[in-house]
Amino acid sequence: MSAKILVIIPCYNEEENLVRVIDRLKRSCPDVDYLVVNDCSTDRSEQILRENGYNHVTLPVNLGIGGGVQTGYRYAVENGYDIAVQMDGDGQHDPAYLYEVTGPVERGELDMCIGSRFITKEGFQTSFMRRLGINILSVLIHILSGKKVLDVTSGFRATNKELTAYFANHYAADYPEPEAIMSATLNGFKVGEAPVVMEERMGGVSSIRSLKSAYYMIKVSIALVINRISIQKKGGRG
Repeated sequence: MSAKILVIIPCYNEEENLVRVIDRLKRSCPDVDYLVVNDCSTDRSEQILRENGYNHVTLPVNLGIGGGVQTGYRYAVENGYDIAVQMDGDGQHDPAYLYEVTGPVERGELDMCIGSRFITKEGFQTSFMRRLGINILSVLIHILSGKKVLDVTSGFRATNKELTAYFANHYAADYPEPEAIMSATLNGFKVGEAPVVMEERMGGVSSIRSLKSAYYMIKVSIALVINRISIQKKGGRG
């Protein structure tokens, strides 16, 4: 790969996963850079990052997943990276598939490529209720933007310079993955998917579970509709 790639790893209370996630990334993709964005973790994440000399920034206040990823996008812009890759800090995303995700972006086929577990349907497919929610959001995004994406909540995704710069200034604060797809599509960026195999979370607890899943679905659905109306009024990229 000739592109200069930054892997953005948002982190909130991932003390059980950090070492394995970063070491596996280094083994699989030794030529890429990474940045862990520690979003005011209350566990030992900061200590682990410092003790191991991992490249990281620690936010002064908790910004949520959207703010953490956006911090990474800003870092990528400021340091001249060609491709920015979001990869979760819980161990679900296998870096062995990183070049499958970055390839279409580097070749200029896509502005954003999403690593999708639902194309080949291999590996961990998440729970039935979570898949149902993902399917509902997928249909909603298709209705609102005309773009069909299967794995709309996947946090394994790559963006080129232009879209990285756009996200550095325009990115949803909470659970932003579905909104980012629609925002990119409606602003004229090319979005697509590449097959990947995901694993179950290595340790810790997901931020979306039980009753929070219903709240997530309602909040994201409303946000998608508002986003669609807002972009339509602005008439394109802001």
